[in-house]
Amino acid sequence: MTVKTKVPFRADHVGSFLRPERLKEARLKKQRNEITAEQLRAIEDEEIIRLVEKQKEVGLQAVTDGELRRAWWHFDFLSELEGVELFETDSGIQFKGVQTKAHGIKVSGKVDFTNHPMIEDYKFLHSIAGEHVAKYTIPSPNMLFFRGQIEESAYTDDAQLFDDLIVTYQKAIQAFYDAGCRYLQLDDTSWSVFFSEEGQKLIAAKGHKPETLATLFARAINESIAKKPDDMVITMHICRGNFKSTYVASGGYDNVAEIIFGGLNVDGLFLEFDDERSGGFEPLRFVKRDDLQLVLGLITSKFGDLENPEHVKARIKEAAEYVGLDQICLSPQCGFASTEEGNLLTEEQQWEKVRHVVQIAEDVWK
Repeated sequence: MTVKTKVPFRADHVGSFLRPERLKEARLKKQRNEITAEQLRAIEDEEIIRLVEKQKEVGLQAVTDGELRRAWWHFDFLSELEGVELFETDSGIQFKGVQTKAHGIKVSGKVDFTNHPMIEDYKFLHSIAGEHVAKYTIPSPNMLFFRGQIEESAYTDDAQLFDDLIVTYQKAIQAFYDAGCRYLQLDDTSWSVFFSEEGQKLIAAKGHKPETLATLFARAINESIAKKPDDMVITMHICRGNFKSTYVASGGYDNVAEIIFGGLNVDGLFLEFDDERSGGFEPLRFVKRDDLQLVLGLITSKFGDLENPEHVKARIKEAAEYVGLDQICLSPQCGFASTEEGNLLTEEQQWEKVRHVVQIAEDVWK
């Protein structure tokens, strides 16, 4: 395969991996006070070391900690920001046919980034990555607005909240950089609300105009990353929901394609394209930068069956009608465990999926 030395790589991945049974059991023991926080962390360390070695073994150039220390892909990070709290809700987030645990986050004070525990989590990953690139994932700033309950005592004006969010993320990005991070990914499901008619109605019901809200989301991303160091790569993963192999949203990127592909200053976009819910590649015509890397999520992480490799290669060729092949990379469409419950496939199926990505990438970019 033609060596690509800058991230994202030709064969990449979104970030999360299935939680090992040993780790799930340890978490339950911690909840029952049968082990200490220190003992749990030691088990997490051991499982993350195993996970990183496995990622190297299957041929990935970038490695993550699999989000093994987290229960949620977003709440764990957001709830550790100043002014944000995790709390129990009346019901969970509704996916197709299933709900998550009844947890949520609320903004009860001024949002800020100070002593965040995930900086130490990243340092551990960095220490074991070796010659591989250590990639870290955090939710985008839009997720606090999208999923958070904003108390009036904290903010009565959306613009003020976003002003503080931008400064908060600028601090977070610098802190990760100072810890050694050069490959950071912002995970974002908020964009999916624009994709369907159902989502557009939801925006209106909340008193927003789609164009105004999309502009606000783009501003949050662009200004949050505006001060990033030149040698730090920041990508964004746009997701339609991933919980126990189900989803929340459907629809292509068309309604906000000009903003996503022409108005965001990220270095790369991880895009879901694994089934008909994601639409076609036509929105890629709005890509105006030849340095924007597009990581096509053509391999599903939701189920274990392997895609026909020739079909995947044909779809890559189809996407290359809109952008250069040198701008395209390949990955699963999402992580394998956005929450600790994980998707409905086995660990061996998970690794077969990753190997599938690596092999197809080697065939395409040989």
